[in-house]
Amino acid sequence: MQESNSTTLDTNAKSKPQTNTPTQFEFDIKTTDPNSKARLCTLQTPHGAIETPIFMPVGTHATVKGILPSQLEEIKAQIILANTYHLYLRPGADLIEQAGGLHAFMNWNHPILTDSGGFQFFSLSDTLKLDDEGVSFNSIVDGSKHYWTPEKNMHIQNQLGADIIMQLDQCTPYPCEKKDVAIAVDRSAAWAKRCRAAQQNPNQALFAIVQGGVFLDLRLASVEHLLKIDSQSNFEGFALGGYSVGEPHELMFESLELVTDHLPKDRPRYLMGVGNPSTLVKAVAAGIDMFDCVLPTRNARNGTLYTSQGKINIKRKEFAEDDSPLDPACSCYTCRTFSRAYLRHLFQNDEPLAMRLASLHNLQYYLDLVRGAREALLNGSFSGYYKEFYEALDRGKDEGLGRA
Repeated sequence: MQESNSTTLDTNAKSKPQTNTPTQFEFDIKTTDPNSKARLCTLQTPHGAIETPIFMPVGTHATVKGILPSQLEEIKAQIILANTYHLYLRPGADLIEQAGGLHAFMNWNHPILTDSGGFQFFSLSDTLKLDDEGVSFNSIVDGSKHYWTPEKNMHIQNQLGADIIMQLDQCTPYPCEKKDVAIAVDRSAAWAKRCRAAQQNPNQALFAIVQGGVFLDLRLASVEHLLKIDSQSNFEGFALGGYSVGEPHELMFESLELVTDHLPKDRPRYLMGVGNPSTLVKAVAAGIDMFDCVLPTRNARNGTLYTSQGKINIKRKEFAEDDSPLDPACSCYTCRTFSRAYLRHLFQNDEPLAMRLASLHNLQYYLDLVRGAREALLNGSFSGYYKEFYEALDRGKDEGLGRA
């Protein structure tokens, strides 16, 4: 099914009163899959277009660990993610602003997204106190005390200068009492409204974040809160946060597709922190456009590598004399140049090159995964792509390659 649904988020639109909304972010739906919710889209940003579905490599500290910007360009990374919380603490938002913003500071002239830090508050919950006004926390760098309001968070992300910025939100753990999740939903919605009012930079798109844990009714209530704000002043995109925090992925998919259905079709949808390959492909079919996760680089540093034949741990003895490339189907520098035996040798000797080569390959695998989805959507063959991916995954498990 072909669908042309190009939407420019216009600050002069009369049907929806607008305030502080960027004018240069255009989201275009190229086509949708007739057998699923998957869709092929383009999001324009000041630093270039992003084709979705897309995976965003994580560069928490303004660097993707061990990977040069030129290598990210070579593997066709379209956008990377950096973290507001960590960059605020070190080296500081003032310093990055003086350097010309993140793009200049890290020499990356392509789109960047900054997370607000809400997930870090969840993962470092023993160091913070939350109330409706904001959050107080101790620095993990030097123990110093800090206090953020949604307005201050927007100011910091304005200083960092990413193309896409996230609202400050409250992420709840799993398991969590429903009453506590409900409080987080209401608080995150109130903060979304304050972030939208405070966002002043016309070169940055603000994404709202849906919370609600594993409770479908709270997820839908969160969407409803955000859409009320959106009716007065558009968000440029919507994210789904609070998933992949320890819950079984089956629980996530019980609500994910229905929640996605209730989000505006004319804006990008971003599933935060979800990056298991099988989960990613299933989420694309559920209508998600954007993903990020530390999994490919974190696993790579431990020797766990994703291949077209299944997931392997390259440190296993069975690869000691294996002269074949890591993945014959992969075109990355690692697979073009080195054998499995050599990669194992590097890991056995704790050579830094091991982690760099492994990270480069895993990122290529993830980017090829979403590139394959885009090509299949363009060619009208997404159902076949989906089926072939899971059949290959099952074959790898049957052959023992899924062990890591």
